[in-house]
This record gives sequence, structure tokens and C-alpha cells, in this order.
Amino acid sequence: MGQLLLITAIGSLLITLLLVPLTKKVKNDELSTKTFSILAITTFVLSFISVFLTVYISKIDLSWTIFLYVLPVVAIAGAIIAVGVEQKIKSAIVLVGIIGIGYLVSAPFFNADEKFESAQMKEQTEISPFDETKTPASVPPQFVRNKMKKAFGQVPNTSYYELGSLQIQKVNDKYVYIAPVEFSGVFKWFNGKTTPGYFTMSATDSSDNPKFIKSEMSYVPSAYFNKNLERHIRLNYPTLIFYGDPQLEIDEDGHPYYIRSFGEFISARNGFDVKGIVLVDAKTGQSERIATADVPEFIDGAVSPETVSLQNSYYGNYVHGFWNSLVGKKDVKLPSDEGTEANVSPIFMEDGEMYYFTDFTSPKEGVDSMLGYALTHASTGEATYYTGNLEESYMDSRGALDIIEKKFIEKEWNGEMPILYNFYGEASWLSAVLDANGFLQNYFIVSAANPEISAFGTTPNEALRLYKTALSRGGSTVDGSSNAEEAQLASEVVRVYKERVGDFTIVTFLTTTGENFIVSSETAPFAIYLQEGDKVVLTYAKTGEDFQSVKALQIVGL
Repeated sequence: MGQLLLITAIGSLLITLLLVPLTKKVKNDELSTKTFSILAITTFVLSFISVFLTVYISKIDLSWTIFLYVLPVVAIAGAIIAVGVEQKIKSAIVLVGIIGIGYLVSAPFFNADEKFESAQMKEQTEISPFDETKTPASVPPQFVRNKMKKAFGQVPNTSYYELGSLQIQKVNDKYVYIAPVEFSGVFKWFNGKTTPGYFTMSATDSSDNPKFIKSEMSYVPSAYFNKNLERHIRLNYPTLIFYGDPQLEIDEDGHPYYIRSFGEFISARNGFDVKGIVLVDAKTGQSERIATADVPEFIDGAVSPETVSLQNSYYGNYVHGFWNSLVGKKDVKLPSDEGTEANVSPIFMEDGEMYYFTDFTSPKEGVDSMLGYALTHASTGEATYYTGNLEESYMDSRGALDIIEKKFIEKEWNGEMPILYNFYGEASWLSAVLDANGFLQNYFIVSAANPEISAFGTTPNEALRLYKTALSRGGSTVDGSSNAEEAQLASEVVRVYKERVGDFTIVTFLTTTGENFIVSSETAPFAIYLQEGDKVVLTYAKTGEDFQSVKALQIVGL
């Protein structure tokens, strides 16, 4: 608050100097010392109140560039009143102010290269294969929100509150959704004063039920006056530039905090480059400014999804400057708008870290071909752009959702939160399928390069198992996860089942160890001769699944 009052006082003093005739001379008159003093003090006080109320109500930043909008207006008023040399000086200041506004307005036309540089990404071909023994955090937020609303009866004085925004997070090594309980209006805030807590629910297990955690919070987005979270942050940090909405984060002990990303303008008052967060204790209001490199470990989403979406836009649109993004559009790639938060989807990868996923598509209308996809680390902001296999054409997220819609057209089910994974060496879209009421029905996986290959199941892992079989039947080479243990086995075959698919034969067999295996004749050509009673030596990916993929097969004596 002290910094805000100081900046407000300095700004008010400058306004007073521009408005009040310092020579005490006005047209056809001269001000007495008393009149001059009253005018100066009154102008300062009114300016101080006006600036403070503007910041308090609008929560706008007090970066020096904001005063460029006010400068010419105030200087014009001062020049009209003043005479002589003072009038000329203030008239010159008017010109400076107009030039300043021109600088602010024209910035987007000239800073495209700087925006592109700020959004630079490392480039790779494909993400590493997904470990099929793990479960992706794939429960869709719309479904979670529906379940939390039905569990809202757990909240005391239910009529005072409503469910806030969802946030995915890792707490005690478990992936969960978190949603704060918010006030439902100003009178409810006046009566309640504090919100009672927040909901949590698993992000990997759709059968989990929401749990209400009691933890009183005073500084929340739905509070009013000084307890309003955004206003509380602005009053403590009047010059910081924020981008994106505040997000709730829970530490390992379940204590709630709110964070908000801050950064710098690219130039003038345009563009944004993230530099850190402001961390606010939701109960006490104690706040701390933290650089991106020093963010506490329990915070997963230090970079707001809005910021990542903006950076994706810079990277996709401004590869050859501003005008190329409007005319010609050479090498332009548009980030998808199918994400669950600000056009991006927060997901947890196998390293336990949260990333924001976005796919990029062509600016040409009617084309659903994906040009690449990006993963941005949610804490550091570091991003990697994946080009995909350039010899193949991948469909984008919209194309995957269209396939799901057509697949379940009679039931009127739709896909949500499509994410691209590397399943068994194949770039594949995984999406949750919801009914018209927003309830989860199944999980759908479809190959990005071969849309005719797909599978769905009631859980992500079941869909994965069926998808592996679909890939084998489709003639694709099924590679195990890079994280799956490679094992060898010498055993005797008990049962054999063969199925001709296209140019190859899919062989499924049971050994005396009780394990089932699947292999394509594309991988092991002599598998077509496999019979019951044969002794085999095989190399396979030890995933623990019902049917494990064979990488190499030798039939003893053949």
C-alpha cells in the first residue's frame, strides 16, 4: 500500500504542475498567493483521489507508460490556462504526449519480431513413448465439475457459495483437480466473510468422488473491497504487470494459496513476457513476489494458461513478422482452440511435471492437418515444439473430435480434452467421451496418421490395450514404451490363435507360464508356423498387460 500511495502522490504532483499556472498568471489576470495555494492544493488532492480510485476500482497497473495516456489531456488543459513561456512549454508537452500515445498505439505493428523471440521453442520430432503401465491424467474437467456440483451439499451454508474454477495439480504424488468454493454475490460475502474451503477429486480415476476440504479463505477472487484477491495483489504491487487469472494451488499439507503470473511488456504497453508469480496466502493475505526460477516445488502452474496461449500465438503467427501474419501467411501455424483452459490443456507427463499442450494447424480454412504440437513447462515456461514425422500427415485435434462425433453420432456423444501421445511408437490422440449431460462414457484413442485405426474403453488403460490390438491388426509395428522393462522368456506354447490382417498375420499365444503374448508376422515372419507344443525363446516388453507385445521370436528347432 505504501508504494501505491507514493506513486499516486508523485503522479498527482505532476498533474498539479501541468494544470496549475506556475507563474500565477492567467489570461488578463494574475493569481494571488492565497488563490494560487488553494488552487494547487485542491488540484493535488482531487488528482490524488482520482488516481487512487482509478487504481482501486479498475485494478490497473501504475507502470510509467500508463501516464502517457493522461499526459496530453492534462497538458492541454494546463496550456489553455497558462500564458507566455509556460504556455509554450506545456504545449510542447502536449506534443510529447501525443507522440507517446502514437508509440503505444503503433507498438503491435513493430514488435512482432520481439514477440516471436520471446516465445522461442526448442524443436524435436516426437515426444518419447508413453509408459503403458502408467495411467494418464485424462479425466475431463467438465465431468469433474459436474460431479463437484452434485457434491456441493457437503459445503456448510450452501446457498452462500458457488463452485470456482478448476485447477489440476499434483499433491502428495497424486494428480487431482482442485476447485475453490466462491461467494455467490456481494450480500453473501457480507454475511459469510470467508469461504469454507475447496473440493478435490482424482484426475486419473473417474470413479473417484469429490471430497470437500475445510480450510477457510478470506482473500478470494469473489470477495469484495480489500478482501478481493486481485485488488489485494494490486494494492501491494501497484507497478507489476499481470496476465491471466489467479489460480488456486495447494501445498502438501492442504493449505490453500493463490498465485498470479507477472512479467513485462514486450514494448510500450503491448505483449507479455512472464517473469514470476505473486504468491498469496488465501487465509491471511500474506503475499510474496517470486521469480520463475525460485517458485516453490508444490506450485505446478506458475505460468498461467493465458500466458502460454499468448506465447503460442506469438510463435505460430509471427515467424516472419506482423504483416506476414495478415497477408501471405508464409509458414504461419495457428494454435488450436480445443484446450480446456485458455485454449491450452494442462497435463502431467511421465516425469511428474505439468505441461500445457497445444497443437498447431494450418491457417487455410477447411484443413484439419496438424503442423506440429507444443508442450510448455507450467513452472518454467520453457517450451518444446514437436514437428511430428514429416513423412506422414497428422490430423489435428479438431479432426480427432470430428471422428469421435461421427463414431457416436446416434448417441450424441462428443469428445473433450484431446491430447496427443506417443502410444506404442504411434502418434495417437487420446480423448475423453462425454454424453450430452457432461458425464463420462468412455475414452477414445485414434491414430493421428491413420484415422481408421482406433479403439475405445471404459478406462484409459483398457482403451490402450484395445488400441494395441487395433494397431497390430492395422499392420502397424507396435513398439513398447521406452520405460517398459525388456525381458526374455524360454517357454512352451499351450494355445495359439492366428488372424490374417492385410498383408500380415497377427499371432496370439499362451505359454506354460500363464502369460499371453501377441506378435505380428511383420516383426517375426516365422511366427506363422507357430503351433501348440512348440518351445519358444522370445524378447518382449514386460508391461504386465493381459497381452504383451513380442519384439523378437525364435521357435526352437525351426
